[in-house]
Order: sequence, then structure tokens, then C-alpha cells
Amino acid sequence: MHLVWDLSVILQTFLICTSSAQPLTAKLDAGWWAYKDVVHGSFVPVPSFWGLVHSAWNLCAIGKKQSPIDIDTSRLIFDPYLTPLRLNTAGQKMGCTMYNTGKHVSLRPDKAHLVNISGGPLGYSYRLEEVRLHFGSEDSQGSEHLLNGQGFTGEVQLIHYNQDLYGNYTEAAKSPHGIAVVSIFMKLSENSNAFLNRMLHRDSITRINYKHDAFLLMGLNIADLYPDTTRYITYEGSITVPPCYETSTWILINKPVYVTRMQMHSLRLLSQNEPYKIFLSMSDNTRPPQPLLQRCIRTNINFNKPGRDCPNNRVLRPQYRVNQWLLK
Repeated sequence: MHLVWDLSVILQTFLICTSSAQPLTAKLDAGWWAYKDVVHGSFVPVPSFWGLVHSAWNLCAIGKKQSPIDIDTSRLIFDPYLTPLRLNTAGQKMGCTMYNTGKHVSLRPDKAHLVNISGGPLGYSYRLEEVRLHFGSEDSQGSEHLLNGQGFTGEVQLIHYNQDLYGNYTEAAKSPHGIAVVSIFMKLSENSNAFLNRMLHRDSITRINYKHDAFLLMGLNIADLYPDTTRYITYEGSITVPPCYETSTWILINKPVYVTRMQMHSLRLLSQNEPYKIFLSMSDNTRPPQPLLQRCIRTNINFNKPGRDCPNNRVLRPQYRVNQWLLK
């Protein structure tokens, strides 16, 4: 009799676990993760749990080439074979749709307008898939990558996929040499970068106040987003959201782009929720830095050779200002 009762309990437990696992899988497929704890509601895994809640995301916990990283400038290796990055827009401006995804401000180009990058550390041609903004609740934080332990107000990430080897981003993201991400730090100024000014203008940014909102922008020139420099830092890493595939070549441009305080204020007013839910600012949408381990960080900045663009014959160094700290 006890044996029959025990088998019945085991069977009921199995049925409960099986039925409860089905919505969990659906949630995972829908992007069931977060950057920070939810004040109210059910559990949603934050970065420290990404690699623990689902076997397909285990690289987030055990990967050896994870991103972002804290860049120690004393460990940069000069590589004289790193050529300038090549941007190809075919001389055309593009139309893009700007989304509030609940996690990022995401700009996705019209498929009819191709934007490609090549050269630099890349052995293939990569097609622009998305421009993504990371930003903080305070001016001293908001970038995913750090520089000598310090953050920036935000970080623009231009995400590309390898169009020579793969048919789309989804296929490329989980495949070798699949992704190239151009990263540009954001810094406060009285004037804004021309490209970001279009995105963050009041008439544009207020159209995506809530999750799933979208707004069409026309006549954008992606070249306007790039700072005037050919110098960069590069390393091999991962995408910075689950499932954390280690297929990304990162290229961090050696000059920031500028945004105004008013534009940062507008970004912080964006909600990661729908309008009928509690307001939660999208800010601080960053993954913490990951261990560098045995990876090299290469650069085409020659620290030992003065350049023509360096006044007073000073050696070249990373051209960033982090808060009150200046590297020149």
C-alpha cells in the first residue's frame, strides 16, 4: 500500500515539474533575463544568475572569453599590422526604426540600406544589424566596458554580423568569427554628436517612452556617429546578453562621442516596462566586467612613436577623459 502511495506522489511531482517547466522555456525564448532586480513581481535572473538558470546559457557563467572587460591600458599590446577600420555605406543615407526593447534603445537599419565594415582586425565583411545604447543612472557609470577601472556615461555599440560566412545575425551569433561590435564611449558635453542628436532629440526619444514602442527615423548617415580617429583597441570576446556566445570581435574606438545632460535625462526617463506597469528606468542596463584571463588586448596606438596629430611631439595614448581623469 505504501509503495502504491509513494509511486503516486512521485508521478504527481513529475507532472507538476513537467508542466511548470513549459512556461519557463517560453520565458527563456522571450528574453527572460534582466540587468537589475525587479522591485515587484516574479523572479527574473540578473547577470550573476544568467549562466545558472538554463543550460543553453552556461557560457555566461563558465566562458573563458566573456565581455565586457575592464581595459587595463598598461596591458595594451601594439600591433603594427592592425589597419584602419573601413566603413562602407555606398554613399547612401539610411532609414532606421528605433525601438524601446525594455532593455536597450535599439536602432535597426532598413534592410534595403546596407552598411558594412571591414579591415582592422576583421578578416571578413560584416553587416550592421543594430545600434544599441547602454547608459547609467549617474554620469559616472553607464558604459559596459571600463577603462582602468572607471566607467563612462554610456556606450554606443554597433553590432554587425559576418555576411561572408552567414546568412543572418541569428546564425552568425553562435558561429566562429560571427559578430563584430564597434564600441564608442559616450561623454557629456554642451553639444551632441550629430547622429545621436537625431536619435535623442525630444521629438524622437519621447516616441519610445515604453517597452515595445517604435519610431521611424529617415536620412541617417552612420558615418556621423564615428569619431574622427583611426585608432582603436580590440580583443576577442562575447556578446554581452544571454546566451553569451563567444563569437565577437570587439573594436573600441579611441575617442568618445558626445551627448548633452538633457539628452541623458531623456534616456533615463525611458521605462523598461509597458505603460500600464510600474515605471522602472532603463538606465544601468550593463553587464558587469568579466575576467580577461589569458586574452590579449591589441591596439594600433603606437605608444613609442610620436604622431603628426600629437602636439608638442608627445607620444600617443588613449584619448579618453574618464570623469576628472585624463589620458593624453
